[in-house]
Amino acid sequence: MSVAVALFTSDLRLHDHPPLRAALASADEVVPLFVRDDGVERAGFLAPNRQAFLADCLRDLDAGLRDRGGRLIIRSGDVVDAVRRVVAETGAGEVHVAAGVSGYAQHREERLRKALEAEGRRLCVHDAVVTAVAPGAVVPSGAGKDHFAVFTPYFRSWSRERLRAPFGAPRAVRVPDGPASEPLPERSRVRGVSEGLAEGGESAGRSRMAAWRRHGLARYEDLHDDLAGDATSRLSPHLHFGTLSPTELVHRARSAGGAGAEAFVRQVCWRDFHHQVLAARPAASHSDYRPRGDRWRTERAAADDVEAWKEGRTGYPLVDAAMRQLRHEGWMHNRGRLLTASFLVKTLYVDWRVGARHFLEFLVDGDVANNQLNWQWVAGTGTDSRPNRVLNPVVQAKRYDPDGAYVHRWVPELKELGAPAVHEPWRLSGRERAAFDYPEPLVELSEGLARFRAGRGLD
Repeated sequence: MSVAVALFTSDLRLHDHPPLRAALASADEVVPLFVRDDGVERAGFLAPNRQAFLADCLRDLDAGLRDRGGRLIIRSGDVVDAVRRVVAETGAGEVHVAAGVSGYAQHREERLRKALEAEGRRLCVHDAVVTAVAPGAVVPSGAGKDHFAVFTPYFRSWSRERLRAPFGAPRAVRVPDGPASEPLPERSRVRGVSEGLAEGGESAGRSRMAAWRRHGLARYEDLHDDLAGDATSRLSPHLHFGTLSPTELVHRARSAGGAGAEAFVRQVCWRDFHHQVLAARPAASHSDYRPRGDRWRTERAAADDVEAWKEGRTGYPLVDAAMRQLRHEGWMHNRGRLLTASFLVKTLYVDWRVGARHFLEFLVDGDVANNQLNWQWVAGTGTDSRPNRVLNPVVQAKRYDPDGAYVHRWVPELKELGAPAVHEPWRLSGRERAAFDYPEPLVELSEGLARFRAGRGLD
């Protein structure tokens, strides 16, 4: 019997899975394989929240395969070595995998291709699995341009692309008897997990997708920036781990129609946009995409300010509320992400890499493309066409948390303060401030703005 390997990476699902579908079509038996990549673990990328969510995903994927007569094979170590061993054990002629975008993923893919070809085997790489539109599928007109550096023209081109129709999960998966598997990981064995971390896995993702389409999608355009309303989809962890297909999400949103669906599809496009930037410029994961000569304060020089920012003790209630949500849930509202990032890099004037690293320690949806490039967008070193914009935390609070409900939820020491005082507690008298344990602002906003402008050479 012929055998193929379906190598799962950031696509831990059975529905709308091109590599698995192709493997099943090409061979009598298929090895569904996931490798716990020690290169990723050595880099510290598998932070506790993502380890726990991954454990949920793998257990759910294995359960889905067993419902179809199969099972998931888990190995650990170097991906290339692990795949070669499975190929040797089973006699597989092909390995099917989704295309990656990071420099690490691209290098891993090239190593795997060379190793398999040297042994007379074939690597089949599938596009538009991790993203709705493959990186490089749409490019600007003009010689030498390999990616879009500005979102709006990318969105126009992306919107004209005809997406493939999503397909269902396979009815049956026949797995060879031979290959052994390591035990499935367990969430309960991971230490340091955020108390409010959501459940992972395709089953949980599909349930959330269905509920969001019924009850949240239509209101998304009007409510997505309402911090207290919590009206976003919260599907980003499932997109990061691939328990949901971005292609299917776009199709389902478009079929619902309306302004909410259009706004949501635009956000999916933002995700694709960052993936195509990183695929073309892998160094943007750690280097300025557009260097501007910033004289950032280092983490060491600004150690006290950075620690206060991380702990949610900056003295700016909305900033602190968002940072505390991050620690508790391993997730943060997108408006909160923009605000907290702006506060660190433009008000405290600390290198964006410091903030990006901290976010990756907690965010369950933290991936290199979206995390690093969103941080660069806010820092003004990325793709933002207005690189010197600064988000004022008081203005943002009054606009997106007008009655203080979000602050009350995450900064309970201020729960007795109504709006607008809850957003500017430093304006209260000394006697009034003594009634609650909350710090004074780390820096005056005008002072922070002056330091940013001077550091960027704007004065």
